Amino acid sequence: MHNKLVVFLFGIIFSYQVHGQNKFTISGQITDGSNGEDLPFATVTVKEQASTGATANTYGYYSLSLPEGDYTIIYQYIGYDKIEKPITLNKNITISLELQPTAKNLDEVVITAEPDDQNVTSNVGSVTKLDAQEIKALPTFGGEVDIIKVMQTQPGVKTSGEGNSGFYVRGGGLDQNLVLLDEAPVYNPSHLLGFFSVFNGDVIKGASLYKGGMMPEYGGRTSSVLDIRMKEGNTKGYNVQGGIGTIASRLTVEGPIVKDKGSFMISGRRTYADLFLGLSSDESLSKSNLYFYDLNLKANYKISEKDRIFISGYFGDDKFGFDNTMGINYGNRTGTVRWNHVFNSKLFSNTSLIYSNYNYEFAFGSGDEKRALESVIEDFNFKQDFTFFASSKHTLKFGVNAIHHKIEPGNLTGGANSGVNSSNAPDKYGIEGAIYIQDEFKITDRFSVNYGIRYSLFQGLGNGTEYEFNDKGEVIGAKEYSDGELMQYYGGWEPRLSANYLINSVSSVKLGYNKNYQYLHMLTNSTSSSPTDTWIMSSNNVKPQEAEQISLGYFRNLKDNMFETSVEVYYKDMNNVIDYKTGANVFLNEYVEGDLVYGVGRAYGAEFMIKKNKGRFTGWLGYTLSRSEQKFDEINQGQWFAARQDRIHDINLVAIYQLSPKVTLSGNFIYYTGDAITFPSGRYEVDGKVVPYYTERNGYRMPDYHRLDLAVTWIRKKTDKFESSWNFSLYNAYGRENAYTIDFRPSEEDPSKTEAVQTSLFKWVPSVTYNFKF
Repeated sequence: MHNKLVVFLFGIIFSYQVHGQNKFTISGQITDGSNGEDLPFATVTVKEQASTGATANTYGYYSLSLPEGDYTIIYQYIGYDKIEKPITLNKNITISLELQPTAKNLDEVVITAEPDDQNVTSNVGSVTKLDAQEIKALPTFGGEVDIIKVMQTQPGVKTSGEGNSGFYVRGGGLDQNLVLLDEAPVYNPSHLLGFFSVFNGDVIKGASLYKGGMMPEYGGRTSSVLDIRMKEGNTKGYNVQGGIGTIASRLTVEGPIVKDKGSFMISGRRTYADLFLGLSSDESLSKSNLYFYDLNLKANYKISEKDRIFISGYFGDDKFGFDNTMGINYGNRTGTVRWNHVFNSKLFSNTSLIYSNYNYEFAFGSGDEKRALESVIEDFNFKQDFTFFASSKHTLKFGVNAIHHKIEPGNLTGGANSGVNSSNAPDKYGIEGAIYIQDEFKITDRFSVNYGIRYSLFQGLGNGTEYEFNDKGEVIGAKEYSDGELMQYYGGWEPRLSANYLINSVSSVKLGYNKNYQYLHMLTNSTSSSPTDTWIMSSNNVKPQEAEQISLGYFRNLKDNMFETSVEVYYKDMNNVIDYKTGANVFLNEYVEGDLVYGVGRAYGAEFMIKKNKGRFTGWLGYTLSRSEQKFDEINQGQWFAARQDRIHDINLVAIYQLSPKVTLSGNFIYYTGDAITFPSGRYEVDGKVVPYYTERNGYRMPDYHRLDLAVTWIRKKTDKFESSWNFSLYNAYGRENAYTIDFRPSEEDPSKTEAVQTSLFKWVPSVTYNFKF
């Protein structure tokens, strides 16, 4: 059946025929005239044929085929002056051009880089795209712009906790989100235990979050893809920008390697609480470390008119050390080398070599008494993607992907006087691969589809002993594998479909379906991501997670595209969902797979959005009504129960007001239903000690959460060569003491009774940041 499906798919893609006149192709690159940056997804239309056009790809490359004749080609990108170019098309021609940023008018402020009607006309639903301007508009925590915090204000996306950079998408788990930085996976995108993300706002060019309309080129996670791209660097001249804040400072330098042919960008950011601790007279504080840093690097060079090379990298670490007695160190490393090649006017190629590494160390003591737990996950990744601009109605994408995974689940080391013996959990190896093809097909002026299929696979590689367990988690079998020996194989087809029907020029209906497999899984007992979360691969015991999702949405724009509105419903089925048995041990447990249980999940909901894109007052209001539930034979007597990420109501209000050319006011309000959580149902005494007991998994709720953040941005000075501004932010403006944890303990007044004790993290967090650019 699967083979017939593939044959049918290819048959549809290549079944169209070209009739009538000879056709020729216009192709080229569209870039920003002020700095040489590519303009991804810029639009190219034909004035004489309003329904005919093309969209540039991620790298600003476009291709448009038309019958021989005379045309006026219109090049557009929101926020830039459009260009109308008359042409006589009697052969294939290359037209690469630069669009100039539009001079800003106070009454014409926009907060999106997408075309005005993209909300309606795009044939992909369940996708959120943000550019740097939108990301920087919101109030900040500690003065740092955070792309993930902005994404958490979108319908269907939920924060994993107070200040945390982990997020849930449409009922999925924390590990079910694929986070990419210039194509490289980032396994822990957080700093300062989650209060900041690793993504420096000064280097971000744009980001796309796929909640349900996932394209076949993406895979490996079952809930979402957050694809973040860094700036290429200025090919026109040198720029320096940065900021000095209450918590961190940052500096970015960019400029041409060779003018109009290549550029570079270097950006760094660091907190400095440790510098003040070093001044303390308290020796325990002066010897403590408390900081994070990150470094972003990127360079590109145009070798020829058909070839361009990109090199980018990220390096970041968190260092927490207290009086040389305890410390947590963790960090990410990524590297990407990409080669763009234009074979001809219709065929575009991107070849990528990608490296990703996440590691952490959790240590106690120092010198001979030091005990340390270490873990590493490391990927080597090869991707080959092609885009074939078949005609004005068909754009094909196809490619292959292969990833070599290595996981060091835990290495325990101890000094001579530490009292522990060093031990290592066996390293795990695996190969993940995929092949895909998709077609973006404009069937009529009103109806378009983006359909395709992906085949993904996982092959475990031997390195030690694999165990077999019974239902009680007891070892009933073992098999030795030599290094590199082939072990368990998994694979499956992942069909994808997005369809859009234009009801009229301002409204449309969109349908989406996708299926995904996930071969890497995160084990965590915490309510939010933490540095010591453990990743495991699929094995003879751990089956790949599966998810199928269907979505249906109605999209409508109002008042000449000033307002965007949408309502979208979805339903998601999940199989092989992973959880723990009660009392399970994660760390350095060679038999951890015996402590896991496997079940099913379901998530469903409705997402509502209204967004104002233009004018002095802009912003959006999002509301999500949803449920996320799970069922395991071993938990809650096999009944459905609320997943940890289940939140029934979620409201986000974002408002931005351009008070004057130099002053911008902004604020956001957040409200959501308290998380599902497991609390003790009672207690009993054993040998004089009070022991809690639990009867129902996630049978209780944390208190509802709500918060208001406010900010003012004041442009102090702005000329052609220099700009400086101040940002004043207040996190949690009305001082709401939201619950971070709730603990239970004997009452001080009556020890026979138990009282709940709430811990809150922040009441108010003010911040001031000075930003500059020259």
